Amino acid sequence: MSEEINENEHEEELTNENQELDSPQEETITKVTGMYKEWFLDYASYVILERAVPSLEDGFKPVQRRIMHSMKDLDDGRYNKVANIVGHTMQYHPHGDASIADAMVQMGQKELLIDMQGNWGNILTGDRAAASRYIEARLSKFALDVVFNPKTTEWKLSYDGRRKEPIDLPVKFPLLLAQGAEGIAVGLSTKILPHNFNELIDASIKYLKGRSFKIVPDFLTGGIADFTNYNDGKRGGKVRVRAKINQLDKKTLVINEIPFATTTQSLIDSILKANDKGKIKIKKIEDNTAAEVEILVHLPPNVSPDKTIDALYAFTNCETSISPLCCTIEDNKPKFIGVSQMLKHSTDLTVQLLKKELEIQLNELEEQWHFSSLERIFIENRIYRDIEEEETWEGVIEAIDKGLQPHIKHLKRAVTRDDIIRLTEIRIKKISKFDIDKAKQFIESLEDKIAVVKNNLANLIEFAIDYFKRLKDTYGKGKERKTEIRIFDDIVASKVAMKNAKLYVNRAEGFIGTSLKRDEFVCDCSDIDNIITFRKDGKMMVTKIDAKTFVGKDIIHVAVFKKKDKRTVYNFMYRDGTRGPSYMKRFNVTSVTRDKEYDLTNGSKGSKVLYFSANPNGEAEVVTINLRAVGSIKKLKWDIDFADLGVKGRGVRGNTITKYAIKSIEFKSAGVSTLKPRKIWFDDAVQRLNVDERGELLGEFKAEDKLLIATQSGKIKAVSPDLTMHFDDDMIVLEKWIPNKPISAIYFDGEKERYYIKRFLIESVDKEEEFISDHPKSKLEIIATDYRPIAEVVYSKRSLENEEVNLEEFIAVKGIKALGNQLTTEKIRQVNLLESLPYEEPEEEKVEDVEVVDEDVIEETLPLEVPVVEPKDAETNSVIDKEDKKQALLKKAIQKKKNITDDENQQKLF
Repeated sequence: MSEEINENEHEEELTNENQELDSPQEETITKVTGMYKEWFLDYASYVILERAVPSLEDGFKPVQRRIMHSMKDLDDGRYNKVANIVGHTMQYHPHGDASIADAMVQMGQKELLIDMQGNWGNILTGDRAAASRYIEARLSKFALDVVFNPKTTEWKLSYDGRRKEPIDLPVKFPLLLAQGAEGIAVGLSTKILPHNFNELIDASIKYLKGRSFKIVPDFLTGGIADFTNYNDGKRGGKVRVRAKINQLDKKTLVINEIPFATTTQSLIDSILKANDKGKIKIKKIEDNTAAEVEILVHLPPNVSPDKTIDALYAFTNCETSISPLCCTIEDNKPKFIGVSQMLKHSTDLTVQLLKKELEIQLNELEEQWHFSSLERIFIENRIYRDIEEEETWEGVIEAIDKGLQPHIKHLKRAVTRDDIIRLTEIRIKKISKFDIDKAKQFIESLEDKIAVVKNNLANLIEFAIDYFKRLKDTYGKGKERKTEIRIFDDIVASKVAMKNAKLYVNRAEGFIGTSLKRDEFVCDCSDIDNIITFRKDGKMMVTKIDAKTFVGKDIIHVAVFKKKDKRTVYNFMYRDGTRGPSYMKRFNVTSVTRDKEYDLTNGSKGSKVLYFSANPNGEAEVVTINLRAVGSIKKLKWDIDFADLGVKGRGVRGNTITKYAIKSIEFKSAGVSTLKPRKIWFDDAVQRLNVDERGELLGEFKAEDKLLIATQSGKIKAVSPDLTMHFDDDMIVLEKWIPNKPISAIYFDGEKERYYIKRFLIESVDKEEEFISDHPKSKLEIIATDYRPIAEVVYSKRSLENEEVNLEEFIAVKGIKALGNQLTTEKIRQVNLLESLPYEEPEEEKVEDVEVVDEDVIEETLPLEVPVVEPKDAETNSVIDKEDKKQALLKKAIQKKKNITDDENQQKLF
């Protein structure tokens, strides 16, 4: 009857829907009712509660819990075929064998609860496990210790009502956080990342002690991770994970650890895909992965390894982003909580289970003590003889009860009928061999155990802390953190992308792009670059590279645009309007709006660019101005040095050159950079160089300056600083290199088995060299970069006093390959660097600068509304040639200095 009603309702709704469709102005709302609504909710609830989402109480999904219960049923200490375990689990789990076997393999690969034997697959390579009939398993000792206790387990009937299965297993450990979990349900999902075994125990202990704690994930695949935005594992958080990539040599990179949720095959595929797209350039890839990951990436010649590492992170699966979402089941409802709250709940549950176990243990001990005392009274007082004349069972019970009464005052509870029945079951053999002394000792041992249990209950928190410490001591070895915690710097994709496209330009027609192969070639670039263009009318625009883009006719300059680039300086001269004065300025372009046209002139119609140059390092050249011979102008030619002009914003009008018409501007001579040396910092948190004032200042670097890098493994090099550089984990020296400053080292030579001291200078720039022998036992003790270092040597033998060594006096500066002078053959416990001796660097011979004062030097940039007045000759009323006046003043100053020097020399002669 109900089905017919539902069908009629459905037909009525469809009829109403058709009627509403005839009138398009009204909205159509169709409600899902009847069996559709109920079936959907039933299905969604079933998937959420019974399949996809783990329980908050024990950390298991239903299939995992049933697998563990079945393995406990079958456990006899030996391995069982996984196929047998799967078959046994099907008694409890209403699904096929494939889902059970897959779930079991996933649990086994987490290396915590299942002791595996056979080919269980490889999480590094993604290889699948062998068929379940070939592999074997048993419960691990850890699982037997913390997961099972039938006395504290609540049970329910299985799906067919034939057997009992646990509602939740009594897990005394934050298992869900240790294993992690991932599942997709109907309208709901969960992604709990795995955490480190020992760190979870430490966090539980801190929580029990009332101290704060913080936990972050740890992955079996290792890698490097940034947990800055982990957000306690809640929705909205994000974890960035990177592969661990090292430079094997100048042409080879090696990947030793991979990000979580990737495999070596998927990683290699992503690298090959990026190479095909031209994002990176590689020669070939070798996969030597076995028990450990080893992927060799061979680079073609002239490809930067540091830049390639950044490109791998930017364009391949060498960096992945994971969005955690902690959703669990509590009281048959999904609940979203953070990992800290999850750990607190698990720790509180562990304390409750430990308390319940202690109470059960106390009750058992007291019952054992009670019956042992009764047994002693029964045998010691020969009460068993009182039943010899009794003919009925009730008479036997009453006789024993009557015989016990005078002796039971010290018992902790009353004697029951069941107690008396147990006494009647004592065998004659036990009565005949009963030893009163042993009975007393046994009862006293029970009393001691009872006292210990009561003390544990009275100090439950301390007992729980000791329990966690025991877990760590017993099972924590080999479970150290695998994933390195680090803060990542953001990699700008456009800066590390390989040049996979070619840029062309048609200057006259105003087109740029990658498809204009018949036109002028500009440069190699990336397909994600932005292009900056300058036109003859003084307009500038930045646009994204494409096959063909119109940017305006008469292009005078086109290049790849670098955002926030303060090093590139544009030297610019233009005529304002058709007959206006000419101006000059220097500027850089750090940020613009893409596809927006910018006017670099004063905005007058007919303005024209007279001279333009783009200088990558702020160079300032000298140009010659040629005027048209008009009127009474006498000076038609003079030189202008752009170095006299400051770098300003691109929107300023500039400084006046002349109000007369310029015939031409000629390049005369190249100049040097007018920019200050670049300050470079090292950010230890992200292990990268930067110019943003983050971390430790390394110094001011000119183009020729180098960076000194030394490692604990005994390698050293002086290289040009590059913001894309990567550094080894064992780096111990990072500073600005001073070529004439010696480097001192104390090291142990593995071949000669002696300690040596050496001092040397870097002989080859931009080349890594070893300054200690490559013997496996060779070890660097200290390295010093001061001029006059002092070291304290602490010997292993207590009879030997500590020794101070002046390294400058001990040995002279020799070659980097020299062995050095022997320090000692005794064993050294440690070497400490003391405060170095004072040293004054020799002053460099400097030529006294000749100060030239030029009153008529080109004016600095002024506001637009303030006119610039040019200096003029009073007699001719023409523009004074500034260069001529400057040269005159310079000659005068030099002559003056020469006269002073001559006078000093004459005084010395006399």
